[in-house]
Amino acid sequence: MTTTLHPALAAPFGATLRRLYLVRFAFALVWAALLLLTSPGEGPLLTVLLVVYPLADAAAVLWQLRSDRRTPGSRAAERINVVVSVAVAVALGWASTVSVAAALGVWGLWAAASGLAQLVTAVRRRSSGGQVPQILSGALSIVAGVAFLAQSFQDATSIAGAGGYAVLGGLFFLVSAIRLTVLLRRAS
Repeated sequence: MTTTLHPALAAPFGATLRRLYLVRFAFALVWAALLLLTSPGEGPLLTVLLVVYPLADAAAVLWQLRSDRRTPGSRAAERINVVVSVAVAVALGWASTVSVAAALGVWGLWAAASGLAQLVTAVRRRSSGGQVPQILSGALSIVAGVAFLAQSFQDATSIAGAGGYAVLGGLFFLVSAIRLTVLLRRAS
């Protein structure tokens, strides 16, 4: 299958999206390493890490929204994702002080909701190139979110699985960045 960048997206937005995906990949790896170093324990560092991840997601989506002003269509999924991510950061701050299971439940709900938003956005943006990994990532995020939620009802004592979730999501961002690099080189 040959994918070409939409002419309006070729240079500026494609390059911005590639940079964003690389930043998200690096952030996910660093975040997961820090989480695994603090896991399974509860405490202020775990709370900070859990709050930072959805805030970083919201910031990345805002960066993407600001960079993507020329593409036609609704941005509702992205805007909802930002609002939900900020609300989840607050909820995770509270839930992580209650129990790991409560934090895992909030994380699961957020992973499923943000995965749905990512899936919708990637399907809508598939003509810009590099979106197949984002479609797969969104779908897997929904499944992982439901699994985290189910795990939270079993009185989970570790949230280390969220680190694996972040690494896998980061790898999907890396694959998308590589794909966009190839497409941008072909377009120039």
